[in-house]
Amino acid sequence: MAAGKYDIVIEQGADFLLTLTWRDQSYNPIDLTAYTARMKVKETKDSTTTLISLTSSSGITLGGALGTIAIAITAANTATYTFETAVYDLELIDGSGVVTRLLEGSCTLSREVTTT
Repeated sequence: MAAGKYDIVIEQGADFLLTLTWRDQSYNPIDLTAYTARMKVKETKDSTTTLISLTSSSGITLGGALGTIAIAITAANTATYTFETAVYDLELIDGSGVVTRLLEGSCTLSREVTTT
């Protein structure tokens, strides 16, 4: 299965929340109970510098039998971001170590005008 393409926009200084549901071909949720997740944002695919790193123990919540994946970044964290455009991917790892790249795409930072 090829990764889905989905571009995201992070608003600087605001909470970011993206909730997805991974479903099979019959549109049934895939049970994520034994899964972990990881997501990285980099300036380019070849960049060695990671701009954002999230895992299922920090920033990504998996919803077990419901198949949901909630990606959350606090406003305090988004306020520190300074990149303009970047790329990301989201991977899920099952209990036996098989990695599935679920999503990939561009990540744009919408710069904040109103600051505290």
